[in-house]
Amino acid sequence: MRTLTALPLPFPMLLLASVVQAQTATPPADPPAAAPAAALERVEIRRKVPSDTVQRQQSTAAKTVVGREEIERMGDATVADVLKRLPGVTLGGGRPGRGGDVRMRGLGSGYTQILLNGERMPYGMTLDALTPDQVERIEITRGPSAETGAQAIAGTINIVLREEVRQRLNNVHLRLGHDDGHWEPSASWTRADQIDNFSYNLSAHASSGRNDDSSSVRAVETRRADNTTTLDQTRTTEDSSQREAVHLGGRLQWRQGAGESFALMPFVMSTQARSTNTQGIDATTGTPDFVSASQTGQSRFSLARLSAQWLTRLDGDLRLELKAGGSLSHNSGSSQRFERDGAGATLRQVDDTRDGRDRSLSTGGKLSRNLVDGAHQVSLGWELEDSQRQDDRTTLETTATGVRSLNGEVGDTLQAHTLRRALWAQDEWTVTPQWSLQGGLRWEAIDTDSDAADGRISSRSSVLTPLLHLAWKPIEGGKDQVRLSLTRSYRAPTLTNLIARRSEATGTNLETNPDRAGNPQLQPELATGLDLAFEHYLSAGGVLSIGVFERRIDQLIRNQTTLETVNGVSRWVSRPQNIGNAVTRGVELEAKLRLSEVMAENAPPLEVRANLSAFRSRVDRIAGPDNRLDKQPDWSANLGGDWRVRGFPLTLGASLNFTPEYAIQLSDSQLNTVDTRRVIDAYALWTFRPDLQLRASVSNLLPLDNVSSATVTTANTRQVATTSNPGTTSWALRLEMKL
Repeated sequence: MRTLTALPLPFPMLLLASVVQAQTATPPADPPAAAPAAALERVEIRRKVPSDTVQRQQSTAAKTVVGREEIERMGDATVADVLKRLPGVTLGGGRPGRGGDVRMRGLGSGYTQILLNGERMPYGMTLDALTPDQVERIEITRGPSAETGAQAIAGTINIVLREEVRQRLNNVHLRLGHDDGHWEPSASWTRADQIDNFSYNLSAHASSGRNDDSSSVRAVETRRADNTTTLDQTRTTEDSSQREAVHLGGRLQWRQGAGESFALMPFVMSTQARSTNTQGIDATTGTPDFVSASQTGQSRFSLARLSAQWLTRLDGDLRLELKAGGSLSHNSGSSQRFERDGAGATLRQVDDTRDGRDRSLSTGGKLSRNLVDGAHQVSLGWELEDSQRQDDRTTLETTATGVRSLNGEVGDTLQAHTLRRALWAQDEWTVTPQWSLQGGLRWEAIDTDSDAADGRISSRSSVLTPLLHLAWKPIEGGKDQVRLSLTRSYRAPTLTNLIARRSEATGTNLETNPDRAGNPQLQPELATGLDLAFEHYLSAGGVLSIGVFERRIDQLIRNQTTLETVNGVSRWVSRPQNIGNAVTRGVELEAKLRLSEVMAENAPPLEVRANLSAFRSRVDRIAGPDNRLDKQPDWSANLGGDWRVRGFPLTLGASLNFTPEYAIQLSDSQLNTVDTRRVIDAYALWTFRPDLQLRASVSNLLPLDNVSSATVTTANTRQVATTSNPGTTSWALRLEMKL
C-alpha cells in the first residue's frame, strides 16, 4: 500500500508590538516637570495571505485552493457537502444530498487521496465527521507530487484544519436543521488569539440528529430458454438512526525566533448512535429465506489524535521540519436480528457484538534549502508509520436446531499490523519568470501482517514513482499559464481488500446479492499519467481553465463474483481481483468570475462558478460498449452563483450539481446502471451587522430518487436487481456571531 504525505507548511502571522512614548512640553520658566508614564499602544501588523486564486497561480503543480469564504458560503453541515460543488469532484454511493464517497474525475473510492493536514486520515474517521467551521482551507491537486504522496491516481484532496492565528477569533455558530421530519441542532465555537510568542486556535462542535432512510430492492430471475420467471422477490427496508457527536480540536504554537516554531495539534471526537432496521420480503415467485426481519443496534466511536511539528533553521537557507503523531481509536457496537416466517414465528436470531481498537504512530521529516534567492528549492523527506488494529467479534446464530457460533464464518478475531515507509526527493525551480518546474522521486513500501480465524495473511509491496510538473507563462507577468504534468501513481489494496473475512449478504444469496470477502494476493494498481491545462486569470481574481488528462492503469483491481463452498453449501462470494489493464481520459472546464470582469461596468453584482468534466475509460479484458472504470459517469457538471442585493445587507446564492445516468459493464456477465443524480442547493445570508448574521439554506431542493440496478446474464438465466432510495430535502438556519 502506498500513501501518506508530508505536512504542508502553514503561513505564520507576524505580530509586532510598537511602543509609542508621549512627552508633554513644558514652558522654560517652570521647573522641569516629571515625564508622564509612557502610553503603550498595541499595533497588529498582519502579513497578507495570498488569495486562493494567487496561490493557485503561483503553484507549479496544478492546484485549486478553497478558502474560508467559499467553505462557509452555503451553510453546509459537513465538509463532504462542500466538496460536491468543487471542480472535478463528485459524491457517489449515497442518496443525493446525503453525502457519499468522494470521487475526483469520476473515479470511485480509493483513486482519490484524502488527507487531513497533509497526512492520512485516521482509520474510522470520515469527511462526514468534519464540519466546515473546523476547516481553514481545502487544497485540491490534480496530480501527485513527491511530497504529498503518489497514491493519487485521480488526485488529492487535502483538508487543512484551523491553523495558527492570523486574527483574533471568538466565533459561535448555532445551527438548526430539519430533515425527514426531524430537527437536527448543532453548535460550533472557534477561539483564537496570541499572547506574546504563544498563539492558540481552538474549536469545538456538538451535534445531534436523526436519519430515516428507506429502500426497496426487487430481484427477478428468468430462464433464458423460455423466459419463465423462476424468482421474483421485493425486499423493502426501513432504517432509522439517532446519533450524537462531539469534536474538539486546536493548534497550540510557540514561536522561537525567525523561521522557528513548535506546534501541537490535538484532535478528539466521540460519536454514538442507536439504530433500528425492519425488512420485509414479498415473494411472488420463489421461496425467500425469511418473510420479515427486525434489527436493533447501538455503536460508539471515539478518536484521540495528537500531532507535533517543529520548524527550525539549521544554517542560512537550510530548514528542517520534523513531525510526529499518534492516534488511538475505539469502535464498539452490538446488534440483535430476528428473521421470521409469514406467521411471525422466529426462524433465525443473530446476536453480534464487536469491539475494535486502532493505534497508529507516525513520524517524518523534511530537509529543504533555498537556492538562487529563493527561486530554487531542493527538499528531501522521509515518513514512517506503524499501525495496529485489533477486532474482536462474537456472532451467535440461534435456530430451531440450537445455538452455534459463526466466528470464522461471518465473524472472527482479527489482529493486523501495518508498517509504511517512504523516502522522497523534490526539486522546485523557477528557471525564468516564465518557466518553473517541479521534479520528484518517491519510494514507498508497506508490509501488512494479519492473524485471523481463517488464516494468516502477509502482504509486502513497494512502488517507485517519478514525477514531473511544468508551468509556462507565454508572456512574462501575463494572465495566461500552461501546465504539463507527467506522473507515476498507484492505488494500494486496503486492509479490508486484503483480509479474507467473509461478510454474509442480507437476504437471499444471489449473484446480484453475494457475500463479500477479501483477497490477500492483491497487488497495487500502477498508473502512468499525463495532464495538460491552460489557465487564464482575470483582473478581479476570476479564472478560466481547460484541461485534459489520461491515466493508463496496470493491474486493475475489480470485484469478481464466483460460486464458493462455504460450510458445505455453495454461495456466491465477491472478492477483489487484479484483472488486467485500463485507460481513462477526460476533459475538464472551469469558470469562476464576477460578471463585471466580462461585461460592462453596470453588470449586476453576480459571481458565477461553473465546471464541466467529461470522461471516457476502457477496461481491456471486459467486452464493451460500457466497459468503463467502476462508478465513472460520462460527465458531470456544477453551476452556481452568488448575488449581493444592492441596497440590502442580503446575499443570495444557489448551486446545481448534475450527473447523468450511466451504465457499467463490471464483467462479461454483469451490467450495472445508475440513474440521473441532480442536487439543487440554495442559501440566503442576511447581515445584521459585521459581527452578526443569519444564514438560511436548503439542500437537495426538488429531490430525485436514487435508482440503480444490477443485471447478471449467464448461459441459462438472467437476474435483475433494482434498488431505489427516495430523495429528501433538508433545511437549516444558522446564526453566526463574532463575540
